[in-house]
Amino acid sequence: MPFWVSKSSQPAAESDASSTHDPTDPKNDPIASASQASGTAWLAGHLHHLTEDQEKKLAEFKKLCEEKEYYKPERDGEKASHEDATMLRFLRARKFDVDGAWGQFKDTEDWRRENAIESLYENIDVESYDAARRMYPQWTGRRDRRGIPVYVFEIKHLNSKNMAAYNSSLSSSSSTATASEAHQSSAVPQRLLRLFALYENLLNFVMPLCSALPRPNPETPIVTSTNIVDVSGVGLKQFWNLKGHMQDASVLATAHYPETLDRIFIIGAPSFFPTVWGWIKRWFDPGTTSKIFILSAAEVKPTLTSFMEPSSIPKQYGGDLDWTWGDMPYLDEEAAKVVGVLETPPAEGEPRPGLIKGPLLFKDTYVKVLGKVDGEDRKRDVPVGPRGTNADAAAAATAQVEKTQEQEQESSETSAEDNENEKVLLQEPKSETDTATNGENAPAQVAA
Repeated sequence: MPFWVSKSSQPAAESDASSTHDPTDPKNDPIASASQASGTAWLAGHLHHLTEDQEKKLAEFKKLCEEKEYYKPERDGEKASHEDATMLRFLRARKFDVDGAWGQFKDTEDWRRENAIESLYENIDVESYDAARRMYPQWTGRRDRRGIPVYVFEIKHLNSKNMAAYNSSLSSSSSTATASEAHQSSAVPQRLLRLFALYENLLNFVMPLCSALPRPNPETPIVTSTNIVDVSGVGLKQFWNLKGHMQDASVLATAHYPETLDRIFIIGAPSFFPTVWGWIKRWFDPGTTSKIFILSAAEVKPTLTSFMEPSSIPKQYGGDLDWTWGDMPYLDEEAAKVVGVLETPPAEGEPRPGLIKGPLLFKDTYVKVLGKVDGEDRKRDVPVGPRGTNADAAAAATAQVEKTQEQEQESSETSAEDNENEKVLLQEPKSETDTATNGENAPAQVAA
């Protein structure tokens, strides 16, 4: 979801993209990146696609976090406090440096407790949440070819009038009435707390839902988002006025929601954009800049269609999707089968359904509806539709991956044993009878 991802104090993770060049460098080739994404190379470092050393690092990391009482493993039928896919995000962000990952993980867990992030998400005013949604990247309800959710961000809507109205709403009585004491006393500005509620939606609704839907490599959970950032119609002054807004958000977002970005496609860049990029790229590390692609008008459609079906690309970018900025997610057919119960009747003059507003949690068999309306709690559980096909596929894929790993391990052990036997045969002293029988070439024959 994030457009702004700042440079971290630790080394950044290696990018999923194929290039580490500046996005303005023609060598940062989006077609090459699409080719890489079409295979399985992008899964490196993700769950069920770990090297032997990475597996050891994951185990070491979890053990360290458990010893520090920041992680509880699965035990007696109770799930682990954090999924492996989450732990791996912190490891990838630090190139599998366990100490570095631990430092960031600890800081994040402390930050979440101090700012009662879970409580914020559960109790945020629905209208306040939706006001924030209209100021940041929005999920279209669609996914790319790998099953990763597609977000769109149109910068031109963050004009001075809309920004002033949004900032004014932060101090409105309806917004502050439902804020807990912890949030009112938080050192984090209210506008950023709202932003983190949107990140919580990405992690707790959008990603789990996308993970449950049919897709390639179902054994590996979805943990990132693909972003289309439209900067057309934005003047230099507006970019400058938004500088603080973006930079403030980048610091905490990168620190506490690492490795949630797959790719960013910047569309409609004006002639002066290199100047703007000069400001922005200072916030990014090389791993992040390698995920950003600045597309010319001629590159937009071929690049996007190489990553996603036309039905997942909004019409204004050359696709078939009837979705515009500000719309609620327009679920694809597979998503609608699972959570279509959350769709709302079409608004007057609209040809398609909407989606319930506010914070949601996706669980295996139900969705938890959260948030408050006019100060009243609206929490309830809504059963979801059938998802057995993909759940079975994911289980089968996971089993196949584990079986393959076991076979490789057995093969490796057998090969090692054979090598040892060969050494014994080669080094075993020969009797005079053997030498006479086999001649001078006997050792070579044994070796062969």
